[in-house]
Formats: sequence, C-alpha cells, structure tokens
Amino acid sequence: MSVEVTLTSANFQKEVLESTIPVLVDFWAEWCMPCRMIAPSIAQIAEAYKGKVKVGKVNVDDEGDIASQYGIISIPTLLYFKDGQMIKQKVGALPKHEIENFIKA
Repeated sequence: MSVEVTLTSANFQKEVLESTIPVLVDFWAEWCMPCRMIAPSIAQIAEAYKGKVKVGKVNVDDEGDIASQYGIISIPTLLYFKDGQMIKQKVGALPKHEIENFIKA
C-alpha cells in the first residue's frame, strides 16, 4: 500500500496546509511521461521519509484549481510546504538524489 496521499480540493487544506510535518507535493498527470518516470522515486521517498515528510500527489487534470492556485504551468512540479507555507519549488523530472536533496535542504 502506498504511503503517498492523493490530494484533492477536499483534503488539501487538512493534508498540506494544516500538516504538523513538512509536505512534498508532486503535481503530475497520467499522460506526462516525465511524471511517470519520477513516480517510483517519489514512492520510495514517501516510504523512506514516512513520519518525517508527508508526500502528496495532485493530478492536475483532476485538480486544476489547486494547480492554478500555485501557478503550476509545467509538470512534474514539486512543491515543499512547511508550517502551511510553500517554501520552495522544483520543476522537471529529477533524479531521486536531487529530490532527496530538495527536501533535506
């Protein structure tokens, strides 16, 4: 079972903005090959950092309002939230070690 959280407009506030731990949010789409390429790395990071960093996924086709709210133009885009605030962003298919560095820095 995946430890990644599927984020929607119904649960984004609770799961991300009110989270007591940092949250890595992956904006993706089924048809996006780079998104599909990094999906296994995102899943591994979700498992490795369970309890320390929450990992959530926003399907931009289903949740366009959330994507628009954060100015998501290209995917995959990773946003990092801490204490309810988006503090950094990375765009593009990154290798696993770069995603880990992104959440550690």
